[in-house]
Amino acid sequence: MIAEQLPLFPQKNLKGEYGPPLSSAKGPLTRNSSLGAAMVGFRDYMVRQGFTENTIKAFLSDLRILAGYLGAGRAIGDISTEDLKGFLTYLLYYRGKPCKPKSYARRVTTLKVFFAWLAEEKIIPTDPAAPLVHHRVTTPLPRILYEGQIAKLLEATERLMRQGDARPHLLVSLLLHTGIKKGECMNIALDHLDLSDPSSPVLYIRYDNPKMMHKERKLSLPAEIVPVLRQYLAQYQPQERLFECTARNLEYVLDNVAELAGLDGISFEMLRWTCAVRDYRAGMDPEKLRRKLGLSKVSWEQTEKKLKKLAAPAL
Repeated sequence: MIAEQLPLFPQKNLKGEYGPPLSSAKGPLTRNSSLGAAMVGFRDYMVRQGFTENTIKAFLSDLRILAGYLGAGRAIGDISTEDLKGFLTYLLYYRGKPCKPKSYARRVTTLKVFFAWLAEEKIIPTDPAAPLVHHRVTTPLPRILYEGQIAKLLEATERLMRQGDARPHLLVSLLLHTGIKKGECMNIALDHLDLSDPSSPVLYIRYDNPKMMHKERKLSLPAEIVPVLRQYLAQYQPQERLFECTARNLEYVLDNVAELAGLDGISFEMLRWTCAVRDYRAGMDPEKLRRKLGLSKVSWEQTEKKLKKLAAPAL
């Protein structure tokens, strides 16, 4: 087992948390290795196991807070269950920053995964995180629009289009039909749209980062979006990207049409979930819907559970 040795004293990172920076010195991990050194070995382990980039960042951020609490030079073999319970109490009551239930639950998960790995690798004799109670956090279901609300929303955007502004109708229609994320919407280049067959237009979702290539996909668009798109292109004349403005500008567009439609706000996320629920209710194959949304199989498990609840008829 090879790991990098970290400086003894914690340093402040970009977020203002005290914790060890990762360095390049290497040495074998033992029960006497520092918490900081074990973090580097854990990072390498997560990379090998294919953890997502966001998960790796989140776990390391949580461990930096632990290192700030216990000390980056603390020997991992000396960390007890009581130390970890004290750390969790510190997060809840003494850190001076709010610890939301979801963040708290993830940090418990971080401790369990980290120390279970150390124990499984025989680096430490026992797992001090095993006795920690992991309370599952239930999050509220996402907000969606219902058919009557969708009709009001589209009526408002069509009215704006007749008045000369096609952008609101294009944006809302695109999100309702594709369920793409805000970042994906902002990244649409003009050559990602294929209108060669106006009866079957296509949108390609592309990523600049090679690590995100598994999220790339080809999405069908309704034929009725083509004249809307052409009116928008003639009006705004974008040169490279479909929406050559900031994401905040588009959020203002959504706020405006929600107000015109008499709705209590809409968002990219709400329209994404609305699209998913409509497709789910229409009987789209779950695997096809997963791919349409660009979700991993792990993420899809929780998403499908929420879709089932959202799509169920009211009692």
